[in-house]
Amino acid sequence: MNTKKRVVVGLSGGVDSSVTAYLLQQEGYEVIGMFMKNWHDESVTISNECPWMEDSTDAMLVAEKLGIPFQAIDLSEEYRERIVDYMFSEYKSGRTPNPDVLCNREIKFDIFLKAAQKLKADYVATGHYCQKGLIEKEGKTIFQLLAGADPNKDQSYFLCQLDQSQLAKALFPIGHLQKSEVRRIAKEQDLITADKKDSQGLCFIGKVRLPDFLQQQLKPKKGDIMVIPETLAIYEAMKQPAGISPEDYDQETLDTICLPISYHKEQGEKIAEHNGAHYFTVGQRKGLHVGGTGKPLFVIATDTKENLIYTGLGEDHPGLMRHGLFVPTEDIHWIREDLALEVGESARYLGRIRYRQPLTEATLIRKENGLYILFDKAQKGIAAGQFVAWYKDNESIGSGVIA
Repeated sequence: MNTKKRVVVGLSGGVDSSVTAYLLQQEGYEVIGMFMKNWHDESVTISNECPWMEDSTDAMLVAEKLGIPFQAIDLSEEYRERIVDYMFSEYKSGRTPNPDVLCNREIKFDIFLKAAQKLKADYVATGHYCQKGLIEKEGKTIFQLLAGADPNKDQSYFLCQLDQSQLAKALFPIGHLQKSEVRRIAKEQDLITADKKDSQGLCFIGKVRLPDFLQQQLKPKKGDIMVIPETLAIYEAMKQPAGISPEDYDQETLDTICLPISYHKEQGEKIAEHNGAHYFTVGQRKGLHVGGTGKPLFVIATDTKENLIYTGLGEDHPGLMRHGLFVPTEDIHWIREDLALEVGESARYLGRIRYRQPLTEATLIRKENGLYILFDKAQKGIAAGQFVAWYKDNESIGSGVIA
């Protein structure tokens, strides 16, 4: 190991990044700890439980314990522009963003990476539970994003938008460990974060409900909650044709299966009112505040223009389930650019639409307008704006934003 290799660790004040710094130090790297301050706008936080000050102190104490340089960097302005404004914009248009995926692409492995490079760092490292591989293909080095060894903590989904240049500079030192091993190492080294609970969600939201946070910019607006019956004829059109492989579907069939379903007010029955369609997402159950329905209500579609929420009774309601989704051309991202599908090509991969969801067999079909993804088993709660990621075994191959 060349001891001159310098790595900047994103010290978050949690146990994972603390052990990351320790392990890199043990491997002979020159380690610098850096804390990212991503949010401090009290007018929007509306919760005093955002623990960034405590986290910053813990990160500093870990750096002190390890004897490594430490500094804090304020990325709050960039975070507002790239993450928070994006969230408001997406929810306003009736889409469901994933700020964690965006934060990795736009903040940790872009702005933070550039800040580290100003310190002449060779790499940046984070406490993500994923692994980095390397293969040679046709004389070219290709970096792989691999799942974490701990199946309960695998965070490769959150990194599904990284590219080759970002992976080249990234290190994930705890990806081969189980969470219990990380805690054990932290205790053995007497790190202050050893027993610290994992943070949940975005710090700047704290423990406040998402609708309350969104109300900072998206004002409440009364509208109707409609119930769509299971027998609606539109479901018949969603079924995949029997005896035909997805590669042979015509364009109309692909669009019917993969594009979002549109409902009309006349198709349903009003059951209650809501405070704003932009506060809800497909698959949501909590927050509707409708009782006496027997089965629980689930959101199956939202219409932010007409301010309507469409719901279905029961988690087996066919409106919750879809066999396919669509990613427009401009939103297709290949981590493995060498495996990118050309127009007219198809491939079999494993796919997921949310963190920790079991991977499901799927067929990817590349058309002029984008990528159609057809799952062997229907998926629950596919929502526009979410990220779909596809894998080959334990390697993340690519991802895209769902239309």
